[in-house]
Amino acid sequence: MADTNLINFEAVTATVPGDGSRILLDRVSLGVAAGDRIGVVGLNGGGKTTMLEVLTGAREPDGGRVSRQRDLRIAVVGQYTELPAGARVRDVVLGRLGVSVDGDEHEWAADAQVRAVLAGLGITDFDRTVDGMSGGERRRVSLAAALVGESDLIVLDEPTNHLDVEGIAWLAQHLVARRCAVLVVTHDRWFLDAVCTRTWEVGGGDTAGRVESYTGGYADWVYARAERVRQSDAAEERRRNLARKELAWLRRGAPARTSKPKFRIEAAEVLIADVPDPRNTPELMAFASARLGRQVLELEDATLTVPGRALLDHVTWRLGPGDRIGLVGVNGSGKTTLLRALGSERALDGGKLVTGKTVRLAHLTQELVDLPASQRVLEAVEEIARFVTVGRNELTASSMLERLGFPAARQWTPVGELSGGERRRLQLTRLLMGEPNVLLLDEPTNDLDIDTLQRLEDLLDGWPGTLVVVSHDRYLIERVCDTVVALFGDGRITHLPGGIEEYLRRRAAAPAAATGPPTSTRTSAGNSTGNSTGTGADETGQASAAERRDAQKEARRLERRLAALNAREAKLHTALADAATDPPRLLELDAELRAVVAERATVEEQWLLAAELAEG
Repeated sequence: MADTNLINFEAVTATVPGDGSRILLDRVSLGVAAGDRIGVVGLNGGGKTTMLEVLTGAREPDGGRVSRQRDLRIAVVGQYTELPAGARVRDVVLGRLGVSVDGDEHEWAADAQVRAVLAGLGITDFDRTVDGMSGGERRRVSLAAALVGESDLIVLDEPTNHLDVEGIAWLAQHLVARRCAVLVVTHDRWFLDAVCTRTWEVGGGDTAGRVESYTGGYADWVYARAERVRQSDAAEERRRNLARKELAWLRRGAPARTSKPKFRIEAAEVLIADVPDPRNTPELMAFASARLGRQVLELEDATLTVPGRALLDHVTWRLGPGDRIGLVGVNGSGKTTLLRALGSERALDGGKLVTGKTVRLAHLTQELVDLPASQRVLEAVEEIARFVTVGRNELTASSMLERLGFPAARQWTPVGELSGGERRRLQLTRLLMGEPNVLLLDEPTNDLDIDTLQRLEDLLDGWPGTLVVVSHDRYLIERVCDTVVALFGDGRITHLPGGIEEYLRRRAAAPAAATGPPTSTRTSAGNSTGNSTGTGADETGQASAAERRDAQKEARRLERRLAALNAREAKLHTALADAATDPPRLLELDAELRAVVAERATVEEQWLLAAELAEG
């Protein structure tokens, strides 16, 4: 019911300021109900931020009506963090609570929610001024100020920008636990799935200015959009068939009786039943080996330091042909510095970097490259190359631009008129046109919308070479990388067989320190060396006899659990095939299957650890 909504849009219209001809919202009617957790998606410049501004009252609509519940409490964090110059952290964060920021801490410290927010966002120095803070630090302070108080609605515009993987995971968990409504604009697809129960797509229909509403998060939105496209294609094919029949009737001079075709909506899985895996890994590895040889990048006994600490301490790490590695760690752990060292842009402080003779390396940095403002987009790409080979396909510069979100008309736009996201895409396109066989990507998702991210991932799926990605976008890491490694602050590069889930578990196990277990690992993606003793080992590094017996029992128990999970997974696959015409049942079975697969991955990791300890 409309009267239960916190905010209602009634035929709301909004245009670009100063350009009334460009409509961002076109007679949009929708509502935000208590308890809703809504994700807002759409192309850059499509009107997402404008919709938030109208919804929160920061801007008046050009037409229509916005009604808000009386005494509605709204907390807003915009995309660009503006903090008062010279203000202390306590002024910004605690001032909203209405307590004396210079008084005794018991005035606010007794509040469990306040403590949880401050701890979750890592805010401990309340007397520090906001001047000179990094973008990530300012974003955490702004989020804390919005989250410490009680709100009916929390509105966040790109809240994951500048947050690391751990911070994003905490924010998602916190928002789900809150009882208030949440409205969030984000391109972080994992975050959308973890938090949102509804998705609004701005400008996603046939006409700009529309807002389409879908049930569920990112995965549900993708299924729904795929089905919408399928139905649209089917409708277009029916229209063409009718036109052909009508023409044939006119030519024959007599109407023909035809049976009405029958159509049914296929389940979501049917849409992707014949779609191959995103990557043909063996084929890409063969391509990569042919282009790169056996030696790519090797750190040998490498030491890398920054003032006050060592990022790498006598580390040996080898990257092979076709390795696809995601590099994670908290902000400031040294990820960008490590990429610069791999790219020979920053000298090691000890040891050496060996680069293969056939390596052609490209490094996408977080800084935008300056290009002549009058230069056209296509010209900026063609000055690198007019053609490029990606896997088995040869693409023109124009085709490559289209794959990264530059339609033909936009390719003649002067560089000076591009948005930040478009300049980022142009920078990446220029790098790829150089046909590198080693790619270092530092936060490649910055300023990119979801459609562009999907195009980038599709491009990387067929790219044969060695890839190292630094990103806070968990979905991207899990989508394009086969291996995850982490910098825990202990001077090593730690391989994580369990991926980002394992990273978060290790971080949670040592919240007071930026270090993880000092493990020594070697994988196909490289190795990290060092002397260590694992959990449960004695001073010689060997497990005791009792510990080995316990580990053997645990391994046998986990083996039985794995067998049960494998059997359950097989039954679920059969049930999915039988329920192909029952979409509600399909969704139920799919959710159960994902839970089983996730549990199996966790159990497999636990079994590996137990088996290793059992062997002594």
